Amino acid sequence: MKEVFETAKTKMGKTIHALQAEYGAIRAGRANPQVLDRVTVDYYGTPTPINQLASVAATEARVLTIAPWDKSVLKGIEKAIQASDIGINPQNDGSVIRLTFPPLTEDRRKELAKDVQKIGEEAKVAIRNIRRDCMEKLKTMKKNSDITEDDLKDGEKEIQKITDGFIKDIEETAAVKEKEILEI
Repeated sequence: MKEVFETAKTKMGKTIHALQAEYGAIRAGRANPQVLDRVTVDYYGTPTPINQLASVAATEARVLTIAPWDKSVLKGIEKAIQASDIGINPQNDGSVIRLTFPPLTEDRRKELAKDVQKIGEEAKVAIRNIRRDCMEKLKTMKKNSDITEDDLKDGEKEIQKITDGFIKDIEETAAVKEKEILEI
């Protein structure tokens, strides 16, 4: 039974991690290096993430600075950013690339807040699916006489307790991201 709980915690933890990565990629009007996580540059024939080719730092609230270790890749990084769906035009000064994030409009903020809620709901559904799978495993164990009826009830309560904790984490993470987006 312990392995069922551990499996649940592991899978639910991965769901939370994926949610945080997805929230990190949402542009909230301030410079966030995670926005570039999905952008890859063709570096000697290999698609390489920008953070493996350069140091990426938020030098100001709305400015992201990309300083490549190999200056020959500057043009490639610039083209990759322009081709991505970030929607920001890079400024190349010959040694670093600067991305200036424009302030978000009120409508765009509300739209992004809705997206945050939608992504949070999808994560909750994933958590509940993991709960359902674990409950099925417990019922199968009961059916095979590996555990007693009392063990099954206790196991279901424990799985529900684990699920409730992760759902609460999702709600808190979504609230923090929504607040970040809506604040001017």
